[in-house]
This record gives sequence, structure tokens and C-alpha cells, in this order.
Amino acid sequence: MDFVDGRTGEGAAKGIRLLQRGPSTPLPMGQRGHIAESLARLPISTQQNAANPLERVLCRRHVRFGEKRGPKVGKTKRGKGSKLMVLADGAGTPLGVLLEAASPAEVKLLPATIQQVPWDLLEARPERLILDRAYDSNTIRKDLADRGIEPIIPARKNNQRATHQDGRKLRRYQKRKIERTNAWLQNFRRVVIRYERLTANYLAFVHLACALILLRKV
Repeated sequence: MDFVDGRTGEGAAKGIRLLQRGPSTPLPMGQRGHIAESLARLPISTQQNAANPLERVLCRRHVRFGEKRGPKVGKTKRGKGSKLMVLADGAGTPLGVLLEAASPAEVKLLPATIQQVPWDLLEARPERLILDRAYDSNTIRKDLADRGIEPIIPARKNNQRATHQDGRKLRRYQKRKIERTNAWLQNFRRVVIRYERLTANYLAFVHLACALILLRKV
């Protein structure tokens, strides 16, 4: 109601129904027992809760104090989290994903990541696999060579005996496209931060994001 123009507000008050102790009919302003006192006697307060002003903005899981728990959650240098392993083709299209805890090293998760790729649905098997220095392992190189896949993995400084390695073909490492795939996945906020406690729910959003990336390229 607007009281700037000096109106009594009696006409607008006719549409308001006061409960319990409120008067059944509106009273003119300025008399004893006016509307303001009737509203003040209502049991339900019309003011916001000053103790927690953010309760209408944040969910309970955002203000709840507790450590992150659930399956596929491990310790890191910054706390706890999960690790998403992605295998993509030369154009950056994701072919397989694997969700694991953040504690194991990437080199230990590579065989399980390769198994996530539906090789039967691909037109041809890949000729080479480009990985970064985190996957530097002679065992991994030998395993890929036995599969008929050429490994392109730069060796670390402390590894002077890297096997199954051709220095001339390491120039392909500069043309890898996995960073493009990671950038596409980071456009989906539901994938960047894991809000779901269950692994199946989080993987469902990851597969949905990969499907949307694939549909954009069709």
C-alpha cells in the first residue's frame, strides 16, 4: 500500500483477510485498534530470519561442515577428490572415460582406461597413443607395443633407459589434442565439480557431456 499521496488504504485493505486475532473488517487508519496493531499480533512473523540470511540462497550441503565422502574419493595434496581419466582420438572426441579416486597414479590407471573404449564400435584401431610424462613407464610402452599401438611418451629426466621409444616421432607430442577435450568437458559445471555422492550418478553426467560433445561434431 502506498501512503505517499495521503490515502487511507481502506479500499486496498478490503481484500486482506486477517487470521486469528485480526479484525474481520478493516478499520480506518488513525483509530484505536488500527490495522498495524492487528498485523503485529499475528503469530507468523513477516521478517526474514536474521540468524541465517543465506538459507534461501544456499542448499544445506553447501553450508554443512564435513569432509567429502563417498566411493571413488581419495586424498590429494589439496584435500580429497576424484580423478577422471579420458581417452580421446586425434580430433579430441572422447572415446572412453574412467572414474577413480585421486590417490592412484595415472600410470596405474591406464590399462583400466583403455578397457573403457568400445574397440568393436570403432572403424579401425589406433596406430599410436600419445601420453604425457606422468605415464612414463617401460612396462606401459611394452604393453602398448604388444597391442600393436605405438607409444609416444616423453621420458622423464631421471629415466635414461626408456624403451620402445623413437626420438624422431616424439614431435607428435606437440600436436596432442587431449587438452582440447579437457577444455570441452570443463564447460560443463556438473562435470568439473563432483556434487553427486554416488559414482553412477556422476558418471551419468560425464557420459551425457561426452555425448553432447560428440553430437556437436556430427
